[in-house]
Amino acid sequence: MRTLRNALYLVLAWCSFALGVIGVFVPLMPTTCFMLLAVWAASRGSPRFAQWIREHPRFGPSVVAWESERAIPRRAKGIAVVMLAFSVVVLLLTVPSPIVKLALVAGLGLLALWIVTRPAPGHLSP
Repeated sequence: MRTLRNALYLVLAWCSFALGVIGVFVPLMPTTCFMLLAVWAASRGSPRFAQWIREHPRFGPSVVAWESERAIPRRAKGIAVVMLAFSVVVLLLTVPSPIVKLALVAGLGLLALWIVTRPAPGHLSP
């Protein structure tokens, strides 16, 4: 049973990693959240794979910053806020229901506020 559980975690890790890689190239698709999920799942299914993701030159720094400091790099914050703003514009132009528009815009606005208020790596408060 343990082997099956590890295999399922490993499948989830690889799927999440693949989605994260796709997110590098596809606008509006996140990368870091999929990498965080991949590391979490890999930590349970294949610690070697989790370590490889943490040491990856492209994905590792964001993952390590989040795990160690709950921090988001400034560049990632900027990209996230721009993509959220783009999403708001698309929603405003395409969603017909004013209530749904309001709820989605409010949710994305709160998400942007949360992202912006996360510390940058290396800027821990005392």
